[in-house]
Amino acid sequence: MPVFDYDPPDRFVAGAVGQPGARAFFLQARGQGRITTVGLEKFQVAVLADRLDELLDEVLRRSGGRAPVPAMAPAELADEGPLDLPIDEDFRVGTMALAWDADSAQVVIEAQEATEGDDEEEEDEPILDDRPEPAVLRVRISAAAARAFSRRALNVVAAGRPPCPLCGRPLDTGGHICVRLNGHHPGGLTA
Repeated sequence: MPVFDYDPPDRFVAGAVGQPGARAFFLQARGQGRITTVGLEKFQVAVLADRLDELLDEVLRRSGGRAPVPAMAPAELADEGPLDLPIDEDFRVGTMALAWDADSAQVVIEAQEATEGDDEEEEDEPILDDRPEPAVLRVRISAAAARAFSRRALNVVAAGRPPCPLCGRPLDTGGHICVRLNGHHPGGLTA
């Protein structure tokens, strides 16, 4: 199992390439003279950012405000730069995990490679031992860097297609069929 370990990275960001509506999303870690780029879905970027903020808020709450966790992303850690080139995807993310390491006061983020049997495995099916272990990207960052990562990730997600002011669905450049204007909704409800 290849483990791409960054403790800490020089840079860890979420980014997207392509036009809104057809963007590809990535996590990218850089450090120790190497770059690791992993592909993931837009919703995974949004969930990671939200869960990071929730984790840090919980650490602050449980410590009574004594933990070295900023309430907001420090401005000096803002990273608005593009992803590092070339963008060569090392693997596609299946699952992610977050943890708080109280000893080092760091957030640990793990992104594990999607495997072929992720969605297909049933409980009664035996697990085959000859399958290769999935790759893992493991990043350890400060709470301040995690806040900055989260802010950038949410901005990347929000930079896509604007929502329709009536129905909230993404507006396409080639047109939009608004369920609020035509009276039809996929669930059979009228709006």
